[in-house]
Amino acid sequence: MSVICLLNQKGGVGKTTLALNIAVSFSLAGDAVLYVDADPQANALDWSAVRQQPPLFNVVGMPRNTLHTQLPTLGAKYDWTFIDGPPLAGDVAKSAILASDLIIIPVQPSGADKWSTKRILDLITEARFYKPRLNAVITVNRKIVGTAIGKHFGEEFQADYPDFPVMRTEIGQYVAFAEALTTGSTVLEMDPKSNAARQIHALVDELKEVLSHEQENHRAAEAAAS
Repeated sequence: MSVICLLNQKGGVGKTTLALNIAVSFSLAGDAVLYVDADPQANALDWSAVRQQPPLFNVVGMPRNTLHTQLPTLGAKYDWTFIDGPPLAGDVAKSAILASDLIIIPVQPSGADKWSTKRILDLITEARFYKPRLNAVITVNRKIVGTAIGKHFGEEFQADYPDFPVMRTEIGQYVAFAEALTTGSTVLEMDPKSNAARQIHALVDELKEVLSHEQENHRAAEAAAS
């Protein structure tokens, strides 16, 4: 089982929408997925409740500071566990970080969003003392095409936080995301040929590259130590 967490202490960055679309992409590829809603707002649970299509994965509510101790057992039979993290950098967020193999931090292109992300990045840096192989990446989300700040935001973020890779794929602010979420669906299901769906697929491909590279490094390190 691999654990992917989407986390940002700032609201309004599209964290849950992005998490659900990524999780659905893995599920549609044939993987067994568990989705853990660790956000007290429970938007993912609401999404699951209004969904009319057959469920693609189980959604469970667990806004607890014991995620890192419970998930190894709870997620044992799944290929992937996704954690939809809380909006505050508190004990639940710390537990989610320790439970994860890869953390995705969605950031909306704005100065306020970049500044507010620092607290989460500091927590991840602290967690790496206990979990050195913890991966964390930045994903530019809800980007409005044609704006000056959106054009170079990813490059500027990378320059300010060089220890956290910024994904090449940037997710645009499409109405289709909100429309799909409201009906308990995703853009991958409602309009799989849309720009929004293509961007999600491209991002997932990148994330799989990150995970594959980490696995190769781990195998190489084990071989060198044996």
